[in-house]
Amino acid sequence: MQLTILGCGGSMGVPMMACDCAVCTSNEPRNQRTRTAALIQSPTTTILIDPGPDLRIQGLRQGLAQLDAVLVTHPHQDHIGGIDDLRPFTLNTPRSLPLYANQFTLDRIRYQYDYAFASGESASTRPSLSLKQLDGTAFSIGDVALIPLPIEHGNWQILGFRIGDLAYMTDVSHIPEPTFELLHGVKTLVIGALRHEPHPLHFTVAQALAAVERIQPQQTFFVHTSHSLDYKTENANLPSHVQLAYDGLVLPIQV
Repeated sequence: MQLTILGCGGSMGVPMMACDCAVCTSNEPRNQRTRTAALIQSPTTTILIDPGPDLRIQGLRQGLAQLDAVLVTHPHQDHIGGIDDLRPFTLNTPRSLPLYANQFTLDRIRYQYDYAFASGESASTRPSLSLKQLDGTAFSIGDVALIPLPIEHGNWQILGFRIGDLAYMTDVSHIPEPTFELLHGVKTLVIGALRHEPHPLHFTVAQALAAVERIQPQQTFFVHTSHSLDYKTENANLPSHVQLAYDGLVLPIQV
């Protein structure tokens, strides 16, 4: 089983439009970051985490031809803006694509993409989705067992996910104490670290490093990184077991 980082950029991606900073104009390919999303793949199951606005580009780059389910961490646009691009995965089949999230996120999706749930709409003009509420208990999709990880994103209660020995938590500003217990034994951590300067909705690099010190994974990769973080410069200053992620990074999962 493996997790592929489809994108690791912040809400405006990197390079950011209308910016000529050193990172946005860099020739380093790992500074080219689409919006944060990931793909879980087992021998029989493929699961997308967050259909953001770069989904079409990410899917074509990955050669994505099948999806069994979608997980959504929270309903900000950079994490749900590609929901309409899920249409090809149900276009020629009567099945709906299961989409899992907490109730708050499902309510926002149903409102923002109301046409997807309206009766009488043509199947070719809307994504066919089956909304599945997550209540915090462990669940499985095919042969993939998942544990929801309640985290905070400002004043929103959102979700990360644990799959085997890997934990995925983007857009985090606080990890509640019970969630630290669910992270016991994690060997690979994927966690958001937006920038060095404080932000009300996201961990800084220093805050993410403090969480790493608490969780004690063997390796950590920072996602949802902004254009203020240069790939080579940051990695040179981070501990050896902590790195910035990059689009296309593949991480093995042990179960």
